[in-house]
Amino acid sequence: MPKVSIIMPVYNEKDTINAIIEKIERANFAGLEKELIMVDDCSSDGTTEILKELSNRYKVLFHERNQGKGAAIRTAVKEASGDFVVIQDADLEYLPDDYDKLLPFLINDEADVVYGSRFKNTGNSKNFILKNKLANLFLTMLTNILFGAEITDMETCYKAFKRELIQSITIKSNRFDFEPEITAKLMKKKVRLKEVPISYFGRGHDEGKKINWKDGIHAIITLIKYRFTD
Repeated sequence: MPKVSIIMPVYNEKDTINAIIEKIERANFAGLEKELIMVDDCSSDGTTEILKELSNRYKVLFHERNQGKGAAIRTAVKEASGDFVVIQDADLEYLPDDYDKLLPFLINDEADVVYGSRFKNTGNSKNFILKNKLANLFLTMLTNILFGAEITDMETCYKAFKRELIQSITIKSNRFDFEPEITAKLMKKKVRLKEVPISYFGRGHDEGKKINWKDGIHAIITLIKYRFTD
């Protein structure tokens, strides 16, 4: 049976880690065998201790110092053994049930990568913090201008890849600039990219959201950088 590797960067998510793992376990994932790979990015809130207890059931890797989401994804991608790779955040903003919508395009060889678009689902409008929504829309517009693309949600967490594709791309970004870097490199490779509507339940900084306006500036720089360099 084909297998999907779910890679999950984790940093200070003790309040949500067990709940998201439970949702992953319940999700169908288009009927594929599942492999969960978690990377603890040197959490300081008790998450590390929870993951150590789970390491006998799942593949769990530990960073000795905090490096960022991109670095955690880079670590996990190297360990992936599935036919397909999907990215899952450790919070509860995204629903693992939605992977059942993304993966069939890969299984049927209709795409090389599939993005879950929060903006294609009009029911998500009330679940966005306005400034975050505007920032995401601007970065997506900039992506389309720079790369001649027609995507609707560049910054989405939910990205599903053929494993050979994601492992063939050198990821250099350590933080949230992973999203614009991987998108820029996919655009330049001219891969077959599909988008499907997904659900989204955004949270604020007081609830643990970590991305901020500085990351938005880094995203702009990253998009421009990789438009003109490899």
